[in-house]
Amino acid sequence: MEVLRKITLIIIFAGFYNFIMAQDNIEVAFKNSYANEVKGEYSKAVNQMKKVYNASSYEINIRLAWLSYEAGQYTESLAYYTKCSELRPLSIEALLGLTFPASAMGNWEKVIIAYKKVLKIDKYNYTANLRLGQIYLNRTEYKAADNYLQLLLNMYPFTYDVVLNSAWNNYYMSKYREAKVLFERVMWLNPGDESAKSGLENIK
Repeated sequence: MEVLRKITLIIIFAGFYNFIMAQDNIEVAFKNSYANEVKGEYSKAVNQMKKVYNASSYEINIRLAWLSYEAGQYTESLAYYTKCSELRPLSIEALLGLTFPASAMGNWEKVIIAYKKVLKIDKYNYTANLRLGQIYLNRTEYKAADNYLQLLLNMYPFTYDVVLNSAWNNYYMSKYREAKVLFERVMWLNPGDESAKSGLENIK
């Protein structure tokens, strides 16, 4: 029994030691990746994290997702962000992060899906509402854009991006009175704003 107890203790100690060493290696990998990132050495930073890669680690995957994006490795970045969303389905940071490589690849449908997933978790999310409003505005789908921009305008009535995009969307929906008020508000936010001046001139 004494021999068995000693063997058990050795196994436990060895496992604990390996766990501590693994944690130390991960911390070093993160530290080195930050140092490489500051220098703009993104591929090296990616390699630092790959040394300790664990498919079940959200933290390692999210770090690799961002570094891969910075390195211009958009397909890999998208895969890591997707993995993060699988690991943490309620992670808004993973869904918002996914939009970076997806938009860089021109995959706007995937971007839209990601933002709409964010809104299912947090319907008042500023970034998701603004970006969807901008996407639909650029697509000339003004009624769709209005659903997102009007909500934001009620919550952020004196925020530049919200007011300017809402102004143009109202203009294109032929709501000139509302557009004029908003363009004037943009001029208060950013005196001399060229986009707002253009809008006001068009209404005249």
